[in-house]
Amino acid sequence: MRRWIRLLFMLLAFAWSGAAWAQVEIAFYSKDTGSTFPHAFVRLTGTLESGKAIDVNYGFTPVNVSPGILWGAVTGTVESASPQYVSQSDRHFALTLSTEQYHQVVAIIEKWRDAPQPSYRLNGRNCVNFVAEIANALGVRAPVIPKLMKKPRSYLDEVQRLNASTIANWNEQRASAPALAAHQR
Repeated sequence: MRRWIRLLFMLLAFAWSGAAWAQVEIAFYSKDTGSTFPHAFVRLTGTLESGKAIDVNYGFTPVNVSPGILWGAVTGTVESASPQYVSQSDRHFALTLSTEQYHQVVAIIEKWRDAPQPSYRLNGRNCVNFVAEIANALGVRAPVIPKLMKKPRSYLDEVQRLNASTIANWNEQRASAPALAAHQR
């Protein structure tokens, strides 16, 4: 009888540990247009470990689009775009995140949101730098490429090219991660 109880306990523990795994996808987007911001942004969709469904996006942009962005730092903000804006943007690549990676991304978003003002610099701290920092934190090679740092679509196309095999293998490896994590406990 004790053996059955132990087996039942192990099965429940295995099922419970799998339920705590976040199933969140991060997708990298761009929109090359001078009249709307953000030009580069990320979208997070899926289910958090708590079971809460999410569908949010974040980009970094100046609060006011004015000639001031050409002369130096201006007030910047992390903001979300409308569903229509997202649907009209270019989706470059997507990755499935572990719970830890999801929290890393959220921490970066909060860091940029809470930065001392003025925080937006067209030549060094713009929407492309924002998505590059997120990609780098996830282990995706997203170097500063001076000629592309104001060209979101071209930049994300290059990041995708530089990481083609990593991106191709990413989700396959992540799909087995919850089962492996539960098995290793």
